Amino acid sequence: MDEKEPVGVIGVGWVGVVTAACLAELGHEVWARDIVEEKVASLSRGEVPIHEPGLPELVAKNKDRLHFSADMAPVLEHARLLFVCVDTPPTYSGDADLSRVEAVLEELGDSNDHALVMKSTVPVGTGRSIQRRRDGLAYVANPEFLKEGSAVEDFMKPDRVVIGAEDDSARFADRVQALYAALDAPVVRTDVASAEMIKLASNAFLATKISFINEIANVSEELGADVSEVARGMGLDDRIGWKFLRAGIGYGGSCFPKDVQALKQLAGNSGYHFQLLTAVVEVNELQKRRTIGKLQKHLGSLVGKEIALLGVAFKPHTDDIREATSLVLSGRLAGEGASVRVYDPVAAAKADSMLAGARIADSAMDALDGADAAVLVTEWPEFAELDWAEVKRRMRFPLIVDGRNFLDREALIEAGFVYEGIGR
Repeated sequence: MDEKEPVGVIGVGWVGVVTAACLAELGHEVWARDIVEEKVASLSRGEVPIHEPGLPELVAKNKDRLHFSADMAPVLEHARLLFVCVDTPPTYSGDADLSRVEAVLEELGDSNDHALVMKSTVPVGTGRSIQRRRDGLAYVANPEFLKEGSAVEDFMKPDRVVIGAEDDSARFADRVQALYAALDAPVVRTDVASAEMIKLASNAFLATKISFINEIANVSEELGADVSEVARGMGLDDRIGWKFLRAGIGYGGSCFPKDVQALKQLAGNSGYHFQLLTAVVEVNELQKRRTIGKLQKHLGSLVGKEIALLGVAFKPHTDDIREATSLVLSGRLAGEGASVRVYDPVAAAKADSMLAGARIADSAMDALDGADAAVLVTEWPEFAELDWAEVKRRMRFPLIVDGRNFLDREALIEAGFVYEGIGR
């Protein structure tokens, strides 16, 4: 087998374009396809339509090995391994919408010359179902574990590579594994259903850690403990680890909310009530709303108050606003009668139509000018470097709610701010 065999990528959203660019960086010719012609045209010009550090440079560097098309024919002609990176959003019932996966199967037709390599997050059992319906079609589960804001590094330096296949697809699984050989990462070879479960279980567990430390933060506020110190002491235990033990105002994004709900739904469909995940979801939703109480504690009624939200994206270094805490806060503040102005260095314009009448500010200082309070929602580095003396002069009332425990609490208090953190 040619170590640099060409590969196909179907769907060039966030996962797809990162996958395509990184495989090209590993030396493979990549034939990528998407049904959105504007996206294809943009990528063909070397313009990356999403904000992901390092990705534009990688696309530009490997432009001669990256081929983007709105037509499936060149993908099928040049590649046998087809990485499926299409969206699988939840439906109204809570089940995953697999219509885009089904569309790929329809376009593939009766051909068994190709192997589907599933990177899209799908319900456990999807692979086996497809193989039962499409006898002879090779299927390899290869879930992605990319974090927005560090996706390129995550692909090139993975914690592990998970590859699931049944015996009749083993030779294609070997070829998929060979693609990652240069990365020198641990490889988990397993069956398809277990590979699918690894993805959902991993994200559900990380979401559980976040909700757990947020519960500890809420109790710490009542008992006078500092959750930052608690998390530090917990994290030094190597059975626990410090990652994802940072208290805040709730998780968001495209993965955790969807994957937690998907696993909960799968369990329910099988007749099992996943009580822990029910609590994880409930804690996360309540956590987003606790900020309102912190503001009311100092301002009383929020009717007519000017509230600045610093950050819109669900996390820094991305423009993704899916399930972002900022959207919930903006809506709740508007419901309380407050006027909201928001600033984000990357994502604000994208969220304009979703921010419940909030004013989009041109800068952090513009958002803070005349504000009765500021809520740090996204821990963009530039917010830590603000001239806080100037901020205090500009704000009507110097109240800071640090929703990520990101700012220097002592420095802000010394500067005359009323500081509210999470669990501190």
